Amino acid sequence: MVTISCYSHSEDNSVKNRISIDSVKIKTGADNYEKYLPLLQNKKVGIVTNQTGILTNKIHLVDFLLEKKIAIQTIFAPEHGFRGTADAGEHVVDGKDAKTGLSIISLYGDNKKPKAIQLVGIDIMLFDLQDVGARFYTYISSLHYVMEACAENGIPLVILDRPNPNGSIIDGPLLEKEFTSFVGMHPIPLLHGMTIGEYAQMINGEKWLKNGAQCKLTVIPCLDYNRTMEYSLPLKPSPNLPNDQSINLYASLCLFEGTNVSVGRGTEKQFQIYGSPFLTKSTFNFTPKPNFGAKDPLYNGKECFGEDLTAYPKLTRLELKWLIKAYQNTSDKTKFFNPFFTKLAGTKKLQQQIESGISENKIRKSWKNGLTAFKKMRMNYVIY
Repeated sequence: MVTISCYSHSEDNSVKNRISIDSVKIKTGADNYEKYLPLLQNKKVGIVTNQTGILTNKIHLVDFLLEKKIAIQTIFAPEHGFRGTADAGEHVVDGKDAKTGLSIISLYGDNKKPKAIQLVGIDIMLFDLQDVGARFYTYISSLHYVMEACAENGIPLVILDRPNPNGSIIDGPLLEKEFTSFVGMHPIPLLHGMTIGEYAQMINGEKWLKNGAQCKLTVIPCLDYNRTMEYSLPLKPSPNLPNDQSINLYASLCLFEGTNVSVGRGTEKQFQIYGSPFLTKSTFNFTPKPNFGAKDPLYNGKECFGEDLTAYPKLTRLELKWLIKAYQNTSDKTKFFNPFFTKLAGTKKLQQQIESGISENKIRKSWKNGLTAFKKMRMNYVIY
């Protein structure tokens, strides 16, 4: 495990959907360049990043490093691509960056793990992606495979840390091993309350990589940050998370992706509304249509009834009431869940509990032992 010192302070701030005072004060790992530039000097560098890899002055990390004469060899891009424009789940192909001419290798195309041949000539790997703190957000799955490839090929990995906008929330069922997938790779709760740097330390320390391998890891910490602070993201972390509200609601509403209910893809309120043609007619309705991030959204052109959560107060836990309410109100309960739900939940139990009519309170109590054990393990890896 890497031991890191950092400076932080706490401030009470309830700002939402705009840049908060806290966000302005925080320095991300990318801004803490005095710590990582010396590690990259005279090295051939691979970099895992996307549109979120920017400094406070909005300069992209790739451009910043090239200005500093750092020898970038290859860009590795996660789901949604280097520029963050591909739909969720869309196959992303390799290519070249139009601005810099650098080669881009997709980690959401032919392979999710960098191949040994793709790492030839790389001395050190740099990782800078904005996570949102949910187990099924695939950037942490890409992190796992990058760490594994680095361990297997003897390449040191440097992670530029970024705040977790849901960093104070630890909640939900733990993933059970048999339900491991790219949307859930480790035995953690749905909301893990860690930055991506802390999470990397956990992957390494718990020996979750193939054959218990560990990579040579350095985390460049954020400065003037702790997890109780408000953090408003300067850019969309992915096409269908347009603002702070969607990011806060994401973990709770994403469970609908394993049902026949839309989460607003194909509207301008993605992950801030939910509905379907099969729910009870209500005063709120929407009709999905193709847009940026959703070329063929669920229920394209069909009227959906549900609920508008755009003004809902900030969540401090995983919220199940909308999922339970939708299940109870859907016209054909046998068609509500699909197989993807179990992958997202990381367990069969949640679907079984909802179908059995178990109360939300009792469902939460069933998570208690798992969350207690996780929180104890997590304390070995926190930085802030």
